[in-house]
Amino acid sequence: MNESMATVFGLLGGLALFIFGMNMMSESLQKVAGDKMKKVLGVLTRNAVCGMLAGALVTAVLQSSSATTVLVIGFVSAGLMSLKQGISVIFGANIGTTMTAQLMAFKISDYIMPIVFIGFLIAFIAKKEKVKFVGQTIFAFGLLFVGIEMMGDVMKPLATSPVFINMMEKVSHIPVLGVGVGLVMTLVVQSSSATIAVLQSFASQAGPDGASVIGLVGAIPILLGDNIGTTITAILASIGQSKDAKRCAIAHSVFNITGSFIFIWIIKPFAKFVEMISPKGNELDVISRQIANAHMSFNIINTLIWLPLLPVMVKIVMFIVRDDKEVSIEDYKEKSFLDKNVISQPIAAMYLVSQEIRRTGRLVSEMIGNMKATVMNNDSKALAELEKNAKLVTEIDENTVSYISGMFSNGSLTEEQSSTTAGLLYVLNDIARVSKRCEDASPVIRAKLEGKYKFSKDAVEELGKVIDNVEIMYRTSIVSLENGDTKTARKVFDYRKELRNMEKKFNKNHLKRLRKKNCKPEFTYPFSNMLHSLERIGDSCNGMVEEVMDNVRFLELEEA
Repeated sequence: MNESMATVFGLLGGLALFIFGMNMMSESLQKVAGDKMKKVLGVLTRNAVCGMLAGALVTAVLQSSSATTVLVIGFVSAGLMSLKQGISVIFGANIGTTMTAQLMAFKISDYIMPIVFIGFLIAFIAKKEKVKFVGQTIFAFGLLFVGIEMMGDVMKPLATSPVFINMMEKVSHIPVLGVGVGLVMTLVVQSSSATIAVLQSFASQAGPDGASVIGLVGAIPILLGDNIGTTITAILASIGQSKDAKRCAIAHSVFNITGSFIFIWIIKPFAKFVEMISPKGNELDVISRQIANAHMSFNIINTLIWLPLLPVMVKIVMFIVRDDKEVSIEDYKEKSFLDKNVISQPIAAMYLVSQEIRRTGRLVSEMIGNMKATVMNNDSKALAELEKNAKLVTEIDENTVSYISGMFSNGSLTEEQSSTTAGLLYVLNDIARVSKRCEDASPVIRAKLEGKYKFSKDAVEELGKVIDNVEIMYRTSIVSLENGDTKTARKVFDYRKELRNMEKKFNKNHLKRLRKKNCKPEFTYPFSNMLHSLERIGDSCNGMVEEVMDNVRFLELEEA
C-alpha cells in the first residue's frame, strides 16, 4: 500500500474508532445514569434558563448536540415542550457539546492503553449491570484517544507536505474558505465532535517552521464551519415533523450561522482572547486546549447573546415556518407522541411511549362514555365517535408495538428498563382489548338504534349499570397506573367480582322477563353477548392493575 493510501485509511480508521468510542460512551453513560436521566429531562420542560442548563447537561451525557436537538424536536413535536423551551434547550446543547473537545485536549498518551484495559476488565468480569456499564464507559473513553492518536500519527507526513501546507495557508488567510472546509467535513461525518477532534489532532502537528501547521487563527474558521455543519442533522430529523419541530431545527441553524457570521469578522481578537484564557506554553502543546476553549467560548458567548433575545428567535423561526391554519382539538387528539429519532435514548423513548399509552387510554375512556350515551340515550353521534376511536386505537396500538419492538432491537435498554417497557406493552395490550370489547358491542348498539332490537326498560337500565361499573373499574385502573398506587389498584379486583355477579344476575333477570313475555327470545343473544363483552373488559382491567402490582406505571419526568 502506498503512502497516500496508508494515510487515508489511517485517518478513516482513527475516525471510525473515535466515532465508535463516542457512541459507545454515550450509550453506556445513559445506562449508568439510568433513572437519573428522568430528573435531567424533567428540567427541560421548565423555564428557559433551566432548559438551557439541562440542555448542556443532557448533551454532556449524550456526547452530541445533534442528539439533544433531535430529542428536543421529538418533545416539541409531541407537544410536551413549548417552542420557547425547546429553543432554550438547544442553546444549552451547543454549550454541552464542547465537553468532548475539552476531553480530547488532555494529554494522556501514556495512559491510553491502561485505560482501555481497565475498562475492558471491569466490563468483562463485572456481574452487576451498572458496574459493567461503568467499565464500558471507561473502555469507550480510551477508544476515543486511541482514535485520536491514530489520526495524529498518520497526519505527521501531511504536516510537511508542500501541497498541504499551501492549502492550509489559503485556509488561514481566507476565513470563508476555512468555514467551508469545516462545514463540508461535518456534513460528511455527521458529527461536529469528530471533526473538531480531527482539527485538534491536525493542529497539534508541527509544520516546517516548528510551529502548528495551521495555528489557532487558521483553526477558528474551520471550527465555525463545524458548528454550522452540525445543524444539518437537526434539519433532517425535523422532516415530516410538526411545524414547531421544524422551527426548533431552524433555531439551531440560526444560532450557529449568526454566531459564525459575527465571529468571522473578529477572528484575530477572538484568538488573542482564547490564548489569554488558555494555558501558556509551546504552541504544539497547548493548541488542542486552545481550540477546545475557542469552541466553548464561541458557544457560551453566542448563548449569552441569544438567551435575552429568545422571544426574537421565536419570532424569526415563526416567520420562516408560518402557520397555515389554526390547530383544532381534533388535530391534537390524533397527534402521536412517538418519534423514531428518539428511540436510541431509553428514558426519553419510554416517556414518549407512556404518553402514547395515556393517549390511547383517554380515547378508550371516551369510547366507554360513548357506549353509555348510545345505550341509554340512543345517541347516534356517540356511536359514530366510538367506531372512529376504535379505528384510531387499533392504529396507535400497531404503531406503539412497532416502536417498542424497535427499542428492544436497538439494544439501548438496561434490564430494568426492559422490564418496565415490557410492562407498558402489556398495559397497552389490555387497553387495546378494552377498545376491542367496546367495538364488539357496537353492532348490537347499532341494531338497537335502527330498531332491530328493542330492549325493555329494565334491560336498558341493567346495561347502564354494567357500563357504569366498567367505567369506574377502567378509570380506577388508569389512575393506579398514573400514580402507582397499589391500594387503589386492589379496588379493581372488587369491581371485577361485582361485574361478574352482575352478568350472572342480569342474564337470569332476562330469562325471567322471557318467561313473563316482557322480552322477545331473539333479543337473548344480543343482550347476553353485550353483557359478556362488558364482562370481559373486567379481565383487561385486572391485567392492567396486575402490572401496577409489579411496579409498572406511566413514566414521569422527575423535577430535580
